[in-house]
Amino acid sequence: MSSLDRKLLRGLWQLRAQVLAIALVIASGAALLIMALTTIESLEETTSAYYERTRFADIFARAKRAPDSLGRDIAEIPGVRLAETRIVEGAILDMPGFAEPVVAQLISLPERGPQLLNALVIRSGRLVEPSRPNEVVVSEPFADAHRLRPGDSFDAVLRGSKRRLLVVGTALSPEFVYAIAPGGLMPDDERFGVMWMGRDALAAAFDLESSFNSVTLSLLPDADPKEVIQRIDALLGPFGGVGAYARADQTSNWFLESEIAQQKNMSRILPTIFLAVAAFLTNMVMARLIETERREIGLMKAFGYGNLAIGWHYAKMVLAIGTIGVLIGSVLGAWLGHWNTELYTQFYRFPFLLYRPGPAGFVIAGSVSLAAALAGSLAAVRRAVRLPPAEAMLPPSPPIYRRTWASRTALAGALDEPSRMILRRIVRWPMRAFLASLGLAMSISVLIMALQWVDAIDSLVETVFERGQHQDATVAFNDLQPLDTVGSFENLPGVLAAEPYRYVSAHISHGHHVQRQGIIGVPHGAILSPVFDNERGRIEVPPDGLVLSRKLAELLEVATGDTVTVEVLEGRQPQAELPVAQIFDTYIGKPAYMDMDALNRMAGDGRVVSGLHVSVDAPSRTALLTKLKDIPNIASILFRQAAIDTFYKTMGETIFIFIGFFVAFSMTLSVGVTYNSIRIALSERARELATLRVLGFSRWEISYILLGEVGILTWISIPIGAVLGFSLAWYMTSAFETELYRVPLVLRHATYGKAALIALAAALTCAAIVRRRLDRLDLIAVLKTRE
Repeated sequence: MSSLDRKLLRGLWQLRAQVLAIALVIASGAALLIMALTTIESLEETTSAYYERTRFADIFARAKRAPDSLGRDIAEIPGVRLAETRIVEGAILDMPGFAEPVVAQLISLPERGPQLLNALVIRSGRLVEPSRPNEVVVSEPFADAHRLRPGDSFDAVLRGSKRRLLVVGTALSPEFVYAIAPGGLMPDDERFGVMWMGRDALAAAFDLESSFNSVTLSLLPDADPKEVIQRIDALLGPFGGVGAYARADQTSNWFLESEIAQQKNMSRILPTIFLAVAAFLTNMVMARLIETERREIGLMKAFGYGNLAIGWHYAKMVLAIGTIGVLIGSVLGAWLGHWNTELYTQFYRFPFLLYRPGPAGFVIAGSVSLAAALAGSLAAVRRAVRLPPAEAMLPPSPPIYRRTWASRTALAGALDEPSRMILRRIVRWPMRAFLASLGLAMSISVLIMALQWVDAIDSLVETVFERGQHQDATVAFNDLQPLDTVGSFENLPGVLAAEPYRYVSAHISHGHHVQRQGIIGVPHGAILSPVFDNERGRIEVPPDGLVLSRKLAELLEVATGDTVTVEVLEGRQPQAELPVAQIFDTYIGKPAYMDMDALNRMAGDGRVVSGLHVSVDAPSRTALLTKLKDIPNIASILFRQAAIDTFYKTMGETIFIFIGFFVAFSMTLSVGVTYNSIRIALSERARELATLRVLGFSRWEISYILLGEVGILTWISIPIGAVLGFSLAWYMTSAFETELYRVPLVLRHATYGKAALIALAAALTCAAIVRRRLDRLDLIAVLKTRE
């Protein structure tokens, strides 16, 4: 081992506390980056393997009723590898011990042979037998929510006919990795389940013998999905087709791909903050170290060491600190990545988890972390190698002290001597003070960004579910019902009011932009579920034209007054040119609205409704729930309070955990900056403080002189951190915006207060640690030291 290497090890040991503080900051950034990269890698690998093993379809299509013979024509479309027809219908379940009616989606299984596409993964029990029409296989999440096991049974209403269904197995399907009810936002396994029955049994129950209403296809590698979709729509159009769509638009897959995209956003944003602070800390420590080792640098040059050797010596110190951080971050990041991936499997149900992180994520994180540390120390190392030997042997020039404008103010005269010492030091080295405050401010900004999500979720729920919706339940029908259905529902026990709505699937196009988007028809003067703008409140829908959400308008690149083409994908499939009457802001989805009478006229179906929004009298709720379980033609029932509870439960299980992570990481930032600032200040002022002690200053007074500076810088960092936190929160909400939801930028005063208190607590902890070191200061040894 060379002399410089031994000197390096001694220096690292002497600075071990500061080295550890910097290494932990580097580790935080590396861990976040590794967690994001390995999670992305695991989710993509697991998804790809699952889809491949279960032959997940490439195209999906629905119809009203198509003859089985049409399936052969679909299979012969150029580019189609496999085509499988099936029956998909909705049902209402009466689950034991659960008061509310439960929505189920029933999917047929082939009577003979295995599934060609979307194959089930049996988790317990077996598949149904063709000779037993009441047997069902239920989705595993639904079975777990209701504690169902093979051999259990429950009642179901199929097209108005109540039947007793027997559970013979539980399964998972690639089609329902993320299973949500029609019209829902979050998985609710208690109120929505997927079930598979024999095809003949399902056809008999829904009068679909020798017919199908759903088809899935897989494509050849060189096939063009758009061309295949056009041919499918042409074939299914006469039979009530509602428009085929590719895998990218399939609900479950779309949610999963959106989550992976958000992970990629996080991998670019958050680690950058920590590594920027790591660069700042490295520069701060190395600058001070080189300043105190001027004489050693001069001696090394006098003994023949060149600029390259000296520069490499200090670069190796930075690399050693960075390597410690990368090693800690790699272990922590790998654990967090595995934990994060397992957390996702609670929401995205896979039968297996492939967490086999390759070296790429660790190499990227290590390279970026070390590069950030080296970049932070570059200026300090450059100063070291450029010092001439004669100059380096001399102590640094003492600062020039003179009376400044601050010392002549009335405030300065009113302060005691220790306070004036603190202010003079800050005023004479403003850049150093600003950089220290900036480092602390960055930790506060991360805290504000993390805590902001709680405010955002509360605001989103309040705006969408409380201010924008006033119904207690939403009922959707299997088929279009006459408008007078409203009156019959109003006569049900506990129903205070019923408000109809109409829903049609459509393609909305403008120029070369096309969006598959349902149009919701609302009645004039809608109250229970009106069109609601985040800022303006309730909006009245005009008698003609469309009211578009701003997200949909952006995707179509339209403004108020522009004309769009609407192609209805059901019924008579009419087309119309409609003006954009208004554009409104909403946090959820990208809906399009229209006056219900105008929508019915365009569709040509008469005065019909797709469902009802219902207001319920709380004391009669139980009687209504019992009645709803027996009403035919109900496809689904969504309860507003259940949606709110599910939203909070789902978000609470993820967001609050991640908030805890970021609070811990941001405190690491705060401790790293604060501790290094205090320790460097102690190293620089040890002789000065020892002299003050000899002159009669008490231990508390010299502690106040040393720590008071950091205290002031911490207070200065709070408003800077608030500004940076707001900017970071704005950027994060913009980066995480999707077609499904937009996170509102809401920052309450309490959020700023919590972030400031956490930062102050970290600063006080560091101050207490250094205060003990100050009490043990050896006055004689310090005063004998020249520097």
